[in-house]
Amino acid sequence: MSVKILMVCLGNICRSPLAEGILASKLPNNKFTVDSAGTGSWHIGHAPDARSIAEAKNHNLDISTQRGRQFKTADFETYDYIYVMDNSNYSDVLDLTENPAHKDKVKIILNELYPNENVDVPDPYFGMTNGFEIVYAMLDEVCDIIADKLISKHA
Repeated sequence: MSVKILMVCLGNICRSPLAEGILASKLPNNKFTVDSAGTGSWHIGHAPDARSIAEAKNHNLDISTQRGRQFKTADFETYDYIYVMDNSNYSDVLDLTENPAHKDKVKIILNELYPNENVDVPDPYFGMTNGFEIVYAMLDEVCDIIADKLISKHA
């Protein structure tokens, strides 16, 4: 049985596709499944932002076949771990359930790197020219920690 991890951001075209690709590249795919979703519905069926695809490609990752989808309440049952990119995503996801077991699955991703600090991964969509590079570096660092924890616990 595969351990299932879901990465969540706002639109599922910038941060969460990068996080999905990065974490998947660090885990054995016969034991782990990584996916991504957005809290919003604007980009359902769309490929990741071209800047995310390009930044991933700079690191030898191909995320171009991913397609955006919206987070749904069934994801609480499907996924073992749900990592959100920022505090707003965290609130939006938690608002979809009253179940304490579901809520326990949801984590702000950078808390793995900065415990209990609730640091946001900035949304690079409207940001600086090097925003995607900065976000990639943040996600790469935290995904190393997550991968190590998941492998030691489940592999």
